[in-house]
Amino acid sequence: MSVLSLRMRKRVTNSLFIGLATFCFLLALVPLAAILYQTIMSGYGALSLDFFTQVTPPIGGAGGGILNAIEGSLVMVAIAALIGTPLGVFTGAYLAEYPGKFAYQVRLLAEVLTGVPSIVTGIVVYVLIVSTQHRFSALSGGIALGFMMIPIVTISTHESLKLVSSSIREGALALGISRAKTTVYVLLSTARSGVITGIALAVARVMGETAPLLFTALGSQFLMTSLNDPAASMTLLIFDFGTSPYENSHVFAWGAALILLVIVLGLNIVVRTASRLKFAATE
Repeated sequence: MSVLSLRMRKRVTNSLFIGLATFCFLLALVPLAAILYQTIMSGYGALSLDFFTQVTPPIGGAGGGILNAIEGSLVMVAIAALIGTPLGVFTGAYLAEYPGKFAYQVRLLAEVLTGVPSIVTGIVVYVLIVSTQHRFSALSGGIALGFMMIPIVTISTHESLKLVSSSIREGALALGISRAKTTVYVLLSTARSGVITGIALAVARVMGETAPLLFTALGSQFLMTSLNDPAASMTLLIFDFGTSPYENSHVFAWGAALILLVIVLGLNIVVRTASRLKFAATE
């Protein structure tokens, strides 16, 4: 086989693989585009000033909004982030900096927990907290979501720190910096883009959860006055109103789905942009 024919064969093969990859990419966009289109077209009609400033009406009722659902979702996700972020980040740092048999077992446990159905987490928190306090609450809902965040943040932090060059770690230690400070101020700072991205993905994941909140927060038609009160959330509202037989309730569900989609998308865009700008500023 001549050199010319070999080059031609490589070009044809390369073009075929590029075409196949492009086709698969476009094919994967079809369901995503369909979901976005359907959510926007069905939810846009529900948006109004009252939709953002009033509490949820009874199922089938007219008027009202989703202010209490937005409040409950943001409060419970904030509680989850306060629990899951520090525990997940420092656990991931431990796995990366102190490898061994125990670290391997912890990593394996984290991987298993990421695959546990969210309803199981809700049942566990119900048994440990709700049944002992004899009340549903936003706090127990936030704790359930926080438990779900921990393994996700742990794995993403571990993988991000593994990508940091060993020369950076060795240089910091050679300067006399303690291992703990090296991990916190040098390695985590270097890997912050990946760590922040992992945290954002974990927040986006728990913000869309419904099952654990059925056993912990329960839902409410009113604004919260305390973290010990039952709390509404956008996912619970979507579940309750979307499965009702009333058409006006379906409009509410689509509107809440659109707002939830915008919040999650906006969160990911803001976090990724801020992370990249901060990383570029330090270069």
